Amino acid sequence: LSSPKMEHSSRQELEVIHEIPLYRPFVEKWAQVESFQARPDDLLISTYPKSGTTWISEIVDMIYNNGDEEKCKRDAIFNRVPFMEMSCPGLLSGTEQLDTVPSHRVYTITHLPVQLLPVSFWEQDCKMIYLARNAKDVAVSYYHFYQMAKMHPDPGTWDEFLGKFMAGKVAYGSWYDHVKGWWEKKKAYRILYMFYEDMKKDPKREIEKVLQFLGKDLKEEVVNKILHHTSFQEMKKNPTANYEMMPTWAMDHSVSPFMRKGMSGDWKNYFTVAQNEIFDAHYKEQMKGSTFKCQMEI
Repeated sequence: LSSPKMEHSSRQELEVIHEIPLYRPFVEKWAQVESFQARPDDLLISTYPKSGTTWISEIVDMIYNNGDEEKCKRDAIFNRVPFMEMSCPGLLSGTEQLDTVPSHRVYTITHLPVQLLPVSFWEQDCKMIYLARNAKDVAVSYYHFYQMAKMHPDPGTWDEFLGKFMAGKVAYGSWYDHVKGWWEKKKAYRILYMFYEDMKKDPKREIEKVLQFLGKDLKEEVVNKILHHTSFQEMKKNPTANYEMMPTWAMDHSVSPFMRKGMSGDWKNYFTVAQNEIFDAHYKEQMKGSTFKCQMEI
């Protein structure tokens, strides 16, 4: 039998809030998000969906727990690093979760574009980590996520979904606006802007950047431990990181695992030559005038 939660959250059309498409339960609780009070020592992790959110969250949790992997298995990642705008019938919302955490609550994640972020984060000058991933791999990963996570509308065919992605008609809106918005914002705020492709190429160097940004100093062997624990292979089999603790009415891992391939350049297995040409022309147009650059493969 389907649960009322499932009925409520399954395959609903997206709603729009401040011109950004979002899940209906998120929009219903939007006032809580907008009025959320950040604290000066909060760390915000921001990404466009399917850009390595869980990976960077696990790295940060490992850093704050000094590489103690048992502590990092204390709970599912979505409880350890609450998702700020999350709202799901019958469960504590992200803001409610965060409000119950004492000071030094340390971190929260968001997929919100800069213009929708609660203003208190800017007022408190919080440290923020932004992780970007190339648009083509994001589109492919998002397509699979739409298929397995039932809070999304039906994605249709890959070609239909790609059209929606390019038009920004997917949850959280335009990838182009998202990465550019945060890219511009880093000029004025304490934002460490990172790239998924750099993390794939040299994860140790990127972890060291995070350590430096957070003012943390860990011994070499602890850094190596974090490196091992946060590798794709380790995280894919770790139930506290791979979203298998999420109820099946919300995510169906038999359709596609939440952690699918964790690679760079998988888009080549999906984009046709024609799709790639259309996408490249559209990308050039959308990113005109921006100094943002990312690698489509490594």
